[in-house]
Amino acid sequence: MIRVLIADDHPVVRQGLRTFLDLQDDITVVGEAGDGAQAVELTGELSPDVLLLDLKMPVLDGIGALERLAGSATRVIVLTSVSDRSDVGPAMRAGASGFLYKDVDPTALVQAVRAVHGGQVLLAPEAAEAVLAASVNGGVPGPAPLTEREREVLALIAAGRSNREIARSLAVAEKTVKTHVSNVLMKLGVQDRTQAALYAVRHGLA
Repeated sequence: MIRVLIADDHPVVRQGLRTFLDLQDDITVVGEAGDGAQAVELTGELSPDVLLLDLKMPVLDGIGALERLAGSATRVIVLTSVSDRSDVGPAMRAGASGFLYKDVDPTALVQAVRAVHGGQVLLAPEAAEAVLAASVNGGVPGPAPLTEREREVLALIAAGRSNREIARSLAVAEKTVKTHVSNVLMKLGVQDRTQAALYAVRHGLA
């Protein structure tokens, strides 16, 4: 059972999310928070598996809450109505494992909760594009230089794509993608795709 905490300053939003998530056989909502400070407090008390976190909240905003939750085992999905792409990078660098907008399809939200709980990094397509654009326009150099193709592969890893999907997107063989992924992991000094994706979005390399 995936234990979820909902943090949003709008009671109607919280109720809607709770009602839908509680319909799932493998998800249970363990609590609700109306501001960022309460979200941090309840995360400490309840130890949820996944926190759905709004960015714009009173007392303490979402980024502030993420910073206070650094090191927590709870995985955080930012769920915001704000379409400002400049929020994506700071949220991911502060420790979020996912970034979605409130107009997300309910079924996709459930899949996102499951994916992030399972260790994946998941970004809405617009959020992934924002991270990629930021790195292209003023990217931070990695521990070892990545080729242009390796950067493309890394961006797609950060967007949650499989090797098969990356191969299709880049019009190359899946075997070629596997080679690129291995090189990316080696250059970033990480163990697996999840760590590569987290490293990428948190350091503006995606």
